[in-house]
Amino acid sequence: MSMTDVLSAEDIKKAIGAFAAADSFDHKKFFQMVGLKKKNPDEVKKVFHILDKDKSGFIEEDELGSILKGFSSDARDLSAKETKTLLAAGDKDGDGKIGVEEFSTLVAES
Repeated sequence: MSMTDVLSAEDIKKAIGAFAAADSFDHKKFFQMVGLKKKNPDEVKKVFHILDKDKSGFIEEDELGSILKGFSSDARDLSAKETKTLLAAGDKDGDGKIGVEEFSTLVAES
């Protein structure tokens, strides 16, 4: 499964372009622009599993740093600051990673 099976390629391109500048990433705006906010819970979980590159059941900090590449291979990596901000927003139980339910909550709160 690819990201474009769930989200529009055009929406992905616009959202990636909007956050091309370093330290400009805002997960709430990104999830809205990419169309993820409008998706049903099962579709949000599909996106989570695409972003969980090592299939561990969690999105760890290193995977978060390349989260934009999960949407588009030519996107930039997040800065360390952006990655830590995203992790802090999504990691509700403080285990240093984001599980599927935490990801679903993160998207819903966007």
